[in-house]
Amino acid sequence: MKPGKEVTIYDIAKKLNISPATVSRGLQDNPAISKKTRKRIFDMADELGYRTNHYARNLRQSQTNTIGVLVHELNSNFITSVLAGIEKITTEAGYDLLIAHSSESAVKEAANARNLFHKRVDGLIASLAFDTTSLDHFKPFKEKGVPLVFFDRVEQDADNTVVIIDNAKCGYIATQHLIEQGCKKIVHVTASLKRNVYAQRYKGFRDALHDHGLKFEESQLIVNDLSEKAGVEAALRMLKMKPMPDGIFITNDFVSAVCMRTLKENGLRIPQDIAVVGFNNDAIGNLIEPALTTINYPGIDMGEIAARNLINHLKGISDIHQTNTIIVRSELIIRKSSLRKPV
Repeated sequence: MKPGKEVTIYDIAKKLNISPATVSRGLQDNPAISKKTRKRIFDMADELGYRTNHYARNLRQSQTNTIGVLVHELNSNFITSVLAGIEKITTEAGYDLLIAHSSESAVKEAANARNLFHKRVDGLIASLAFDTTSLDHFKPFKEKGVPLVFFDRVEQDADNTVVIIDNAKCGYIATQHLIEQGCKKIVHVTASLKRNVYAQRYKGFRDALHDHGLKFEESQLIVNDLSEKAGVEAALRMLKMKPMPDGIFITNDFVSAVCMRTLKENGLRIPQDIAVVGFNNDAIGNLIEPALTTINYPGIDMGEIAARNLINHLKGISDIHQTNTIIVRSELIIRKSSLRKPV
């Protein structure tokens, strides 16, 4: 098979020594074809990299003018802003979007990747689920020369183009700010350290403590998901600590808001008793009292940059393979939740 050549049902039929009609019916899961034969057909289709023909007319030109987007969730202000940035660029370039989400499941992520591959998207923009440990489900795209851009949650060690912020630097800045406000025992509330974003923010947190001569204990790290329940549990856990922490760096604004509410319901003052810094600069940060100090994570910029690099590659303007890592600017936004000293 020549590199880049689209595999057809005739190629599969030839390999299996059966008729193209049998292959066609097997790929449609037609019960007239035995389960054993259908399995042979699907296995050979996977081996050869066959993609179901959903857009035959466009494929005469070897493109569908469609970009796939695979995200880990949709119920997120950050992801919504990223999608807005992607949509702005792709619409201007005349591309449609196919959006799928993994619901933080590596299994669903792999299934969605396969589906987008079979939909013959011209390129894919993706952010990984909590528990994704292998990128094997993206190999068919690479083998077919379909460009990939990963954003936010990525694998930086792999040979991929990624769009990220400097998470370690952001973690350091957030923690340093709390230290400058007089905090001595700072708790870090985060999610799975298997993901680059949380591992790097944790690294920044630890580095800032070390550089300022503050001791770290395991109790100062709380790892959970990013749910409302996690915010409540983190607050209740801190209320039992002796001595109580005087600062919290939380890796998500929604969890920060829930945590602050729970602490206040238990009689604590923010920031006088506990100073709080969040992450993402979601709208909720300005709606809670006191307003939340946070790291601005420019989702729209990230989406635009990821989409622009992908589109420029498809149009032959640039080659994304020549740039492995693109860093998007981010900054600390200081509000009342962390201010224990006069500005």
